[in-house]
Amino acid sequence: MGGKPDVIAETGLQFFGRMSASISHEIKNVLAIVSENAGLLADYSIMAEEGMPLDPVRLKKMASTMMRQVSRADEITKNMNCLAHSIDDTIADVELKEIIELFMALTDRLTAMRKITVEPKLSGTPVKIKTAPFFLMNLLWLCLEFAMAASSDIKQIELITEQTKNGANIRLTQLAGLSVSPKQTFPSERAKCLLGLLAADMAVDAGGGEILLKLPENIERNPSI
Repeated sequence: MGGKPDVIAETGLQFFGRMSASISHEIKNVLAIVSENAGLLADYSIMAEEGMPLDPVRLKKMASTMMRQVSRADEITKNMNCLAHSIDDTIADVELKEIIELFMALTDRLTAMRKITVEPKLSGTPVKIKTAPFFLMNLLWLCLEFAMAASSDIKQIELITEQTKNGANIRLTQLAGLSVSPKQTFPSERAKCLLGLLAADMAVDAGGGEILLKLPENIERNPSI
C-alpha cells in the first residue's frame, strides 16, 4: 500500500488508543451509576430489615435506571468489539453507512465534550466500497478533529456520504472557521499517509467551508497497492 508504514502504524495506534480511552471512560461512567444505585438498594435492604416500608415506585425507578445502564454498556462494548474487529482484515468490502454509524458512535463522547453536534446525512441507497475500514475511520477522525477546530461558532458539522461513478465521497461541511490557507495545516503528514494507503484524494475548500474525501470503489485496483 501507499504511505509510510511507520507513520501509518503510529497513527493507527494513536487512533486506537484515543478511542479505547474514550470507551473506557464511558464504561466507567456506566459503572459509577450502577454502583450508586446498588448502594441505594443495599441501604433499602437494611431499612427493610429494620421494619421500614419500601417504596415500590422508587425501587422500580432504580431497577429501570440500572437496566438502561446495562443496555448502554452492552452497546458501548459492541462498538468497541466492532472497532477491534475492523483490523481483522486490512481490506474488506464494506457498506459506507455502517462504517460512518460506527465511527459516530465511537466519537460521540469526544464531540459532545467539544459541544459540537455532528449531523449525518447518509446516502439513501447502499454505498459499497472495498477499502481498509480501520484506517478509513482513522482518517475520518483526523478530518473530524480538524473540522471541530474549524467549525467556528456554529458548533455543528454535517457529515455527508454520496455514491460516485468510481466510488464514494464523504463531505464534512459548515466549517466556517477554515483558514484562508488550510492546506498549510491540513491534510497533515499523517492524513496524507492514510490518503495514500486508502488510494483516496482530499480537497479542502476554505471558501465553501468543506472537506471533501474521495474514496475509490476498490483500493486494490490502485497501482500503489
